[in-house]
Amino acid sequence: MSSNKKITRRKFIKSVGALGGAAVIGGFNISQHSFAQAKEPIKVGCVIPLTGPFGTEAKDQESGVILAVDEFNAKGGVLGRKVELLVRDDKLKPDESARRAKELIEKDQVHLMIGSLGAHTQLAINEQCKLAKTIFMSISKSNELTMAKDVSPYTFGEAANPYIVTQALGPWVFENLGKKWFFLAADYSFGWQLTEGHRKIGKELGFIEAGLINHPLGTADYTSYFPKILAAEPEVLILNNFGKDQLNSVKQINEFGLKKKMKVVCSVFLFTARLGAGDEPFEDVHGGTTFYWELANSIPTAKTFVTNYRKRWGRPPTDYAGYAYSGMRGLLSAVGRAGQMDTKKVILKLEGHEYDHYKGKQWFRAWDHRSMQDIFIIRSKSAKERTGEWDLFKPLHTVKAKDQLERSPEEMGFKAKTPLSKLL
Repeated sequence: MSSNKKITRRKFIKSVGALGGAAVIGGFNISQHSFAQAKEPIKVGCVIPLTGPFGTEAKDQESGVILAVDEFNAKGGVLGRKVELLVRDDKLKPDESARRAKELIEKDQVHLMIGSLGAHTQLAINEQCKLAKTIFMSISKSNELTMAKDVSPYTFGEAANPYIVTQALGPWVFENLGKKWFFLAADYSFGWQLTEGHRKIGKELGFIEAGLINHPLGTADYTSYFPKILAAEPEVLILNNFGKDQLNSVKQINEFGLKKKMKVVCSVFLFTARLGAGDEPFEDVHGGTTFYWELANSIPTAKTFVTNYRKRWGRPPTDYAGYAYSGMRGLLSAVGRAGQMDTKKVILKLEGHEYDHYKGKQWFRAWDHRSMQDIFIIRSKSAKERTGEWDLFKPLHTVKAKDQLERSPEEMGFKAKTPLSKLL
């Protein structure tokens, strides 16, 4: 429950064991892929936590990846070759992530990699792909992945990260909900990074920090934290957690009447948590997201994506389904633009590339391979406001994508904005 928790690289690695897990498995150095047999399938490995606390969101990722592969295969594949998807469960454990990635590369001989739903598992996969010189498309939030100490010319980050989300969300919260904030944050990298991002933008705005509580991953009972929160009398309670933690904390906050005394904000507002908890617990809760399916009403590519996803799966897509779909489309379309399955040529087609797969303009910055994208501020609707089963959120504000939402090259450990392809 310390209010002075600081993130260091050593603390981060110790907390998740990511690099330790990768080291146990061991690295390897495979020469860059070349593919002479044109009729062989293009194999894509996908490592995600289908079991564990983020299993619901991971299944949405799997659905998004499958849809993208199906769409390419329906049109003849890529370069006249079918796309073969190999999905593996890492159970949200970094040693398992590294093991599965290594197996996919060495045994299954995949040409491309996609996946992950945790900063720690991303780093484990990243290390294996870097050693094997295999392109990896990350589809989950992480501050570390594109920093100089961990960056790889073979890795791209399709998702926004905790820092970007907080820099977009914080000013809106400050102006519209209140200036005195209390943080209830998951006690691992995701929660720490969201808290640090909010603190940074909050100090620039002139906020008052009422307090911080860090809770363990998978906490069942949040009520013991409520007296401290109530005693601090915040205007806004910011939840920096994910998955079932978000669902359970919001339900209990509602049950014990905290929403009557303060506004509640979910930094990364999850469709899955909102759907699982029902109307009343989340009523009038605000948050940030990178995609909501009703963007289909205003963005042509979102309409196409939502229509095709609902036709395939019988439900609208979530934000993590969107990451997965766009990430896979990015990989496969880059292979097509390269004209051959050559690692360096595919990287050059991704680096600096502008695209609109499902929600408006995005682009991969050349010097850190992060995808820049819009952030949307949303509010959970009440039962009276809703017009159907999936009508859960009201979009309130759009923060347009811009480089200034992310850290500067110096803050990320880079000396200059040099394209990562120069490291190949």
